Amino acid sequence: MRKKILITGGAGFIGSHLCERLASDPDNQVISLDNYFTGSQTNHIPGVTYIHGNTAQIDKLIDFFPDHIYHLGEYSRVEQSFSDIEKVWEFNKQGTFSVLQFCRKTGAKLIYAGSSTKFGDGGLGRSQSPYAWTKAANTELIKNYGSWFNIPYAIVYFYNVYGKREIATGKYATLIALFTEKMKAGEPLSIVSPGTQKRNFTHIDDIVDGLVLVGEQGYGDDFGIGSPESLTVLEVAALFGGEIAMLPERKGNRMTADVVTDKTRALGWRPKKNLADYISHLKRNNWNK
Repeated sequence: MRKKILITGGAGFIGSHLCERLASDPDNQVISLDNYFTGSQTNHIPGVTYIHGNTAQIDKLIDFFPDHIYHLGEYSRVEQSFSDIEKVWEFNKQGTFSVLQFCRKTGAKLIYAGSSTKFGDGGLGRSQSPYAWTKAANTELIKNYGSWFNIPYAIVYFYNVYGKREIATGKYATLIALFTEKMKAGEPLSIVSPGTQKRNFTHIDDIVDGLVLVGEQGYGDDFGIGSPESLTVLEVAALFGGEIAMLPERKGNRMTADVVTDKTRALGWRPKKNLADYISHLKRNNWNK
């Protein structure tokens, strides 16, 4: 019998790559539930079933019992979360509670995408922004809910994911895609001050490798999936080689994060790609992915 795998946020950047990887296995039946807030139909993968809707209505929208639920479909921007706080609450609190209730009903294993902001600045990540608070609080909720109702779960943490299908324009654009678009257009690279904030940029293929492995073998918390190499935003701009335009500081912009990958590495995961090689590839292809 084919394994039924539900991916919330399956039409998004990370979700579409996970859909693509899992759907390549004929033993898997892959279904996406996405509200298309940042997801796109251009990310649809052949062989995947797509359902349009919010995770808060998961019990009404999903009429089967999945074996695994990869819950990626939450609000996922730090600085913008101050102005989007209503959406942050709807997607990250109401939605995730509904997903947990659905797991309790169906017995599905939950693989939850936590946030590495939890590990930021000496453990103060939860107070930095509405986004960070909801994500840190959700990890506590999932651990407690799993214990209360015997729900199998694993919590993963991503670190600054980059690669094909990143959001490249608008206020939800991610850094590497945004810099790439700026280089294409011959525009300065915009950097939020002070520019010394460090990030651990991790290729989407390494993220998906970790997700699939944890989905199959991991249980519990603290499955970090991130590159050990730490770069400041200014150092990233230097790799691109463009002119720099500094922007004012913004609330919620953490300076560091600890990379916690021991449990994922114990399963056999290792990052295989690095940012410098990726940017060199983009340069050789005239900034085309």
